[in-house]
Amino acid sequence: MSIATDAKELQDEIVRLRHELHQEPEIGLDLPRTQEKVLKALEGLPFEITLGESTTSVTAVLRGGAPHASTEKPAVLLRADMDGLPVQERTGVEFSSKIDGAMHACGHDLHTSMLAGAATLLAERREQLAGDVVLMFQPGEEGFDGAGHMIREGVLDAAGRRVDAAYGMHVFSALEPYGQFCTKPGVMMSASDGLFVTILGAGGHGSAPHAAKDPVTAAAEMVTALQVMITRQFNMFDPVVLTVGVLQAGTKRNVIPESARFEATIRTFSDESRERMMTAIPVLLKGIASAHGLEVDVDYRGEYPLSITDEDETRTAEKTIESLFGDSRLTRWATPLSGSEDFSRVMAEVPGTFIGLSAVAPGADHTATAFNHSPYANFDDGVLSDGAALYAELAVSRIATLASGSPGLASTAPVPALTGSAN
Repeated sequence: MSIATDAKELQDEIVRLRHELHQEPEIGLDLPRTQEKVLKALEGLPFEITLGESTTSVTAVLRGGAPHASTEKPAVLLRADMDGLPVQERTGVEFSSKIDGAMHACGHDLHTSMLAGAATLLAERREQLAGDVVLMFQPGEEGFDGAGHMIREGVLDAAGRRVDAAYGMHVFSALEPYGQFCTKPGVMMSASDGLFVTILGAGGHGSAPHAAKDPVTAAAEMVTALQVMITRQFNMFDPVVLTVGVLQAGTKRNVIPESARFEATIRTFSDESRERMMTAIPVLLKGIASAHGLEVDVDYRGEYPLSITDEDETRTAEKTIESLFGDSRLTRWATPLSGSEDFSRVMAEVPGTFIGLSAVAPGADHTATAFNHSPYANFDDGVLSDGAALYAELAVSRIATLASGSPGLASTAPVPALTGSAN
C-alpha cells in the first residue's frame, strides 16, 4: 500500500483529532490540553518522547530499523505548530471553539493532526527507514518564539546528532485553490519585528492646546511619517510593510492626555532593509517628538528572521509532491509572502524548506475567502490526509536518499517550469 493510500485510510482519525484540537485552542507556550491530545495520538507508537521544559512542546523520535550505507545514520525533522490565537471564532462550523476569545484561526490544528497522522504512517514503515525521524510539535509560533525555545532545548539534535533536513508545512484559508501545494526557493516569507512607541507630553484643557503638550497630534504625524519614510528611503523592489495595529490616547474629547502610544508590525524581505529600519525609525520618531517639544520612548523588538528555504530541499519537496499528487497540485510562488514564521529559525540552522497547502473549501473563490487570522477563516478537512502523506513521504524519501550516500533528487533535478501566484 502506498503512503497516500494509507493516509486516506486514516482520514477519519485525523479529522477527529483536528476537531478536538479546534474546539479547545490554547495560546502561547503553555498548551497542556493540546499536549495531552498529541501524546494520546502517539500512544502505542514506537517513538521516544521528550517533553519541553520551558514549554509544553513534544519531541518524538522514531528510530529506523533498516541498514544504511552512509557513514552516519541520517535524520530528518518534521514540524507542526500547535497554538491558537486570541480571536473570537465566527465561522459557525459544528466543531467551533468552546474557549471564549480563542480560536485556531491560523490552521495550526490541521498541522498538528496531519503530523500525528504522519506519525502512524511512519511507525508502520519503521523497518524500512534507514535513518531516524524527529517530530517537532511546537507551541508558541504566534509571537512567542516557540521554535527558539525548542532549538535551545535540543530538538535539532534529538536523534543524537544534528538533523540533515527539516520540513514544515502551513495551511491557508485563501490565496490558492483547494488542495494546492505551494513552494518557493530562497526568501519565502518576510522577517517580522515589533514597534512599540510611547509619546510623553503634558495634559491640559482641549480648548487651550498652547498651554499643554499634545501627544496625540505628534502620534498622528508619526504614523503618517513612517509610511512616507518607507516610500522615500527604501527601494520599492525590496519592499517594507509597516502596519500600525494599536493606537491609543485619551479618555475624553475635551482633555489633552499626558501620553499616547501606538504599536506596529514591520515586515522586511532582506537583512539590509531590516537593519536600516531598526536605525531609521528611532531617528525619525525622536525628530518628530523633538519638533513638538515632547519626549518619546521607541522600543524596536526584533522578532522572527527571514524564512529562507534551501533550494535543494525545496526541489526535493517539489518532486515529492509531484510523485504523490501530480504536477497539477504544485505551484511555485513567484514572490514571497509577507507573513512571517518562526520555522525560519530551524531553516537558519539546518537545510530545510516550508510548504504551503491551500485548505480553501473545494469550489470556493480563493481570492475572496477570509484569510488566516480572521474570525471567519475556515479550513477544509479534505486536505488532512494529503498533508499527512506528504509529511511522511518527505521523511521516507529523504532518508532513503541520504542513507544511500547518493546526492539524490535535490542535487540533480532540474528546476521545474512552474508559475505561481504573486502574493
